[in-house]
Amino acid sequence: MTNKDKVTINRLSTGVPGLDDVLGGGLPEFSFNLIAGAPGCGKTTLAHQMMFALATPERPALYFTVLGEPPLKMLRYQQLYTFFDNTLINRGVYFFNLSDDAMAGDLDRVLQRIVAEVEAHGPAFVFVDSFRSVVLANEAAQSPHNSLQQFVQQLGMLMTSWQATTFLIGEYFTEIDANPVFTVADGLIWLRQSVQRNSMVRKMEVMKMRGQPTRPGLHTFRISSSGINVFASSGLALDAGVAAEAVSPLSTARLNLGVPGLDEMLGGGLPRGYSLLVAGPSGSGKSTLASAFLAEGVRSGETGVIAAFEQHPNRSRDRALMALIESDRVGLVDNRTADLSIDEIILLLMREIQRLKASRVVIDSLSGFELALAPTFQDDFRESLLRLVTTLTGAGVTVLMTSELEDRYTDLRFSPYGAAFMTDAIVVQRYIEIDSRLLRVMAVVKVRASAHSNALREFTIDGEGIRVGEMLAGQEGLLGGRPTHKPASTPDSLAIGKAEPSN
Repeated sequence: MTNKDKVTINRLSTGVPGLDDVLGGGLPEFSFNLIAGAPGCGKTTLAHQMMFALATPERPALYFTVLGEPPLKMLRYQQLYTFFDNTLINRGVYFFNLSDDAMAGDLDRVLQRIVAEVEAHGPAFVFVDSFRSVVLANEAAQSPHNSLQQFVQQLGMLMTSWQATTFLIGEYFTEIDANPVFTVADGLIWLRQSVQRNSMVRKMEVMKMRGQPTRPGLHTFRISSSGINVFASSGLALDAGVAAEAVSPLSTARLNLGVPGLDEMLGGGLPRGYSLLVAGPSGSGKSTLASAFLAEGVRSGETGVIAAFEQHPNRSRDRALMALIESDRVGLVDNRTADLSIDEIILLLMREIQRLKASRVVIDSLSGFELALAPTFQDDFRESLLRLVTTLTGAGVTVLMTSELEDRYTDLRFSPYGAAFMTDAIVVQRYIEIDSRLLRVMAVVKVRASAHSNALREFTIDGEGIRVGEMLAGQEGLLGGRPTHKPASTPDSLAIGKAEPSN
């Protein structure tokens, strides 16, 4: 068969955010599909959302209810969603109750009723909810599998010949089922929900969709007043050219962090497209450094995004950052919704990055990020964090993340999550004790594939931001030592801890 002989299959937009992407570009027209899952996982809401997005008076939809909720009760609740369009009822969307036909346990009678309504209205879309009820009614009859298989095959052939895209909605508790509908269906969308520590997470899997490459795996979704929103679990990246400046693996461009002394310690700034971890105890200046990073980007003509998982910027004293947010030069992701999935967080960030064409992103902090996740994602936090970092850096943005550390003086861990290997650069902030006073010090631990200073330098924070001072010297390990000042060009070991004043 040549390319000229191939039939083009039109793909329909489902009207469900994220679902077209998971389906591989939309829903194949005239396909025969099954939407399955346990009670309460969102099957009927998904079907209604697609129906109101697809149906028109010229291309109507028929919705058959079978032993489930009667149409009046169903509409009472579905009309609360913003996708519901009351003007389409009995003009582009028609509801029929097949309970009496199904109660008799006669599949031929159910099929005849569906055929009669299809012939009368000539629909482009047909929904049967719940198809599982048809199955249960059939099981009360003799030789259930033969009659059911015949019913499904006949229904599928009739709908295809009538050029109707069909959806069977059914309550199934396991994917392992000998039901012939799984074989006959062109598409199989499975919905799941799980409860863990009083947290509910809903997931979707496209187990089958003939003729097109779907996105594999489980994809989280959320049901809100606008309906269902699907968050694809892989491939979340910006379109080409969205980032302010795409980064090639061999790029030598460097960004200033807005702290001159620190840029010098990094070897001339942070390489563009890198991920930087700023680790330190409470009050050491991590968020101040993050704000300077975004402000420096704005001064250079770049936009940025901050994901504030720890506290909203307007509750802090950083009025300069709030001014950048209010002027829309820095975007804010401040979602307080409980039980977020990593896919949802990435999508929220990507949308804001795409809107502003941002090139700098701040995650403040990893502790807050972990708490924002649903427990099922907290259990494997390192995997979630790795997906976040690789997606953002893969999109060409430069990422700065803050990590809270308990300052034990002798403990040189840079993150409680074992996240150091995921990042391209690490800056650690610590306290040292001199004359019963705590002083702040910082050091650059690593900058991947780049020379950098190994000096330990004192820094202060004032109304102008962070000021990096001279290098400390004279330490004899992590504890003790007698710091003096010497030229910044002299190498020194990374000795962070309690120190004594020089004589």
